Amino acid sequence: MNTATTREQLLDHAQCLIRRRGYNGFSYRDLAEHVGVKTASIHYYFPAKDDLLIAVIDQYTARVRDMLQGIDASLPAKDRLCRYAGLFQGGPTDQICLCGMLAADIASLSDRARQSVQAFFRMHESWLSDVVAAGMQDGSLKSSGDTQADGRWLFAAFQGALMGSRLFQDQQRLQDVMTAVQCKHGVAA
Repeated sequence: MNTATTREQLLDHAQCLIRRRGYNGFSYRDLAEHVGVKTASIHYYFPAKDDLLIAVIDQYTARVRDMLQGIDASLPAKDRLCRYAGLFQGGPTDQICLCGMLAADIASLSDRARQSVQAFFRMHESWLSDVVAAGMQDGSLKSSGDTQADGRWLFAAFQGALMGSRLFQDQQRLQDVMTAVQCKHGVAA
C-alpha cells in the first residue's frame, strides 16, 4: 500500500523523469501516467511546470543537504571526503544527479530554477572546499593552493563521473574518480 500523498508521488516521479530524460524530456501527461492521476490533478498542485521543477529541486536539495550534514564533521578531512564520495555509489546507472541533469538544460530554465541549480552546485563546492581546507590543516589532503577551486574541480569530477557512468553504463568511471581522490568504497584507502 502506497501511503505517499499525491503531491509526494508527483515530486518523486518528476524527479526520476528529470534525472532520466531531462526537464524538457517529460510532460505533465507523462507524469500523470506514472502516478495514475489526470493532468488536471497535477495542475492543482503545480499550476506551471516551473512550479513543479522548483519543488523538485527544493526537495532534492534538502535531501542532499541532510546527507552532507550526516557526514561526521569530527572525522579527519580525508575520511569525510571519502564518505562524500560514497554518496555517489550505488545509484541507478540510468539516472544522474538531478541538478547535474538540469545544468545541461539551463538555457530553457527560468531564472528561479537556474538560481536553485546554482545554489545546489555552490552547496557542494563550498562543502568540499571546507573539507580540503580542513585536510590541509590536519595533513590528510593536499590543495592546489586555492581551496575554492579545489571544491569546484572535485564536484565537477564527481558530476562528470556520474554522466560517464550513465553514458557507458559502467560504474568504473565513478570508481576511477574515487581512486583519484584515494577513496575506495566510501572509506579511506
